[in-house]
Amino acid sequence: MAIEETTDEAELLAAVTELGAALRELVAVSVTTTVGPAELRAAAAQARAAAAGLAVSRRSRDQLPALDDPAQFRRVYNPVSGVGSALAPPLAIRRVDGGVEAETTLGLPYEGPPSYVHGGMSALLLDQVLSSAAHAAGLWGMTGRLELDYRRPVPLETALLLRAAVGGRHGRRVTISGSIALAERPDDALVQARGMWVTPRPQQVEEYFRSITDAAGRPSRPGRPSDATAVDDGS
Repeated sequence: MAIEETTDEAELLAAVTELGAALRELVAVSVTTTVGPAELRAAAAQARAAAAGLAVSRRSRDQLPALDDPAQFRRVYNPVSGVGSALAPPLAIRRVDGGVEAETTLGLPYEGPPSYVHGGMSALLLDQVLSSAAHAAGLWGMTGRLELDYRRPVPLETALLLRAAVGGRHGRRVTISGSIALAERPDDALVQARGMWVTPRPQQVEEYFRSITDAAGRPSRPGRPSDATAVDDGS
């Protein structure tokens, strides 16, 4: 999905992306380092100083970031696919025949059982990918139900493939299925997901998002609210 940007927006996006990458690197190092207490405390002081510098200008919970466009499914701080998020892998989701897919390798920040991905992280990733499948099919909604079958543990530091596809639509409800598998064994699911997405009624959209504003403080209730970011269709 092509998104036109002004020079200022492009510069801001580049800076947000750079900071996000640096923060992810810091998080990864922080859970693998074996340095001593003095080095850890020095790093903590540097992190607090950086946080204080960024905190001089902040948005509220109800204010969209300047780069966000929910109507276009662009959310730069999304915790799965946001380029500016320290929590996100981030996941780049692309459109394919029959649905969407994404590849990723998860490091130690996402560890649950030793050497394996936390089960909650698998749920987070699949929630995002299934939602993106709805968007790719021209549908939208909010998660109404998500069921997961954990067949085998998902290994860390291993190439993974995530897939999702819409199964059907019944009024405001959309059924979607998806999976996580090893990239080298894409048809042998480690985690299988089934979900139902529900399109809110107009009055529900008003209730949920009436307080949302854009970066300038103007009311900006999204007509198609979603946590999904743009799906790459190669255009």
